[in-house]
Amino acid sequence: MAARIDRMTISDFVVAIPARFDASRLPGKPLRPLGGEPLVLHVARRALAAGAREVWVAADDERIVQALDGCGVQVALTSKAHASGTDRLAECADIAGWDDDTLVVNLQGDEPFAPAAGIEAVAATLAASGAPMSTLAAVIDDAGDLFDPNVVKLVRGADGHALYFSRAPVPWPRDAFARDRARLPEGGHWLRHIGIYGYRAGFLRRFAQMQPGRLEQIEALEQLRALEAGHRIAVALTPEPFPPGVDTPEDLARAERHLQESRNG
Repeated sequence: MAARIDRMTISDFVVAIPARFDASRLPGKPLRPLGGEPLVLHVARRALAAGAREVWVAADDERIVQALDGCGVQVALTSKAHASGTDRLAECADIAGWDDDTLVVNLQGDEPFAPAAGIEAVAATLAASGAPMSTLAAVIDDAGDLFDPNVVKLVRGADGHALYFSRAPVPWPRDAFARDRARLPEGGHWLRHIGIYGYRAGFLRRFAQMQPGRLEQIEALEQLRALEAGHRIAVALTPEPFPPGVDTPEDLARAERHLQESRNG
């Protein structure tokens, strides 16, 4: 049975936000304006709203540090050489001095509308499960999403732990799809992975030192490194929808419209 989440008692966790200035598809992404303010500032506010005891931004550029001055979060200036946000957070864990049992939520730096309840749920799932890592998922109800390789699917066991992550449509309903692949059969068997993670700080440090596994290299999904090495990842359904993140100029324009609509009521 999946671990129960008690959102009323989980508060002893930290949020860490990796922020890389030279994003390949949107250079300078953390400082791109959204509603007249840097994108990373919106993400930081979402983390603060989740009730974490500490919020850190793991930055690679002094300009990001300056943009966050006075907003209530702490900033770690990390190496520009890190290959992934996870590596950047491992350095942040050392700078912050977190002990190995600290619950760390990795909130991506391009999620300006991440719901506070979802951030807290990742920490609560991690605490309740005893697993070294946690994440969230949402039900897929559209066949187009199931077949889209940019939508990462996951399969979880009866105990609430991930069995596999894939860009392929899994599980495959053999008989139903033999008849019709344009719509999903009833049953709600499909989950979309939401790219937010919880780690125990000691495991975060170890994970950053692990070599990418064969499955990770095939699927280009970093979380498979943990599964292939035999580590558990606890999965909970998100309590609130996660709006799409910001990866491209088009995403940023969409986010701007979304922000203005929400401000206008």
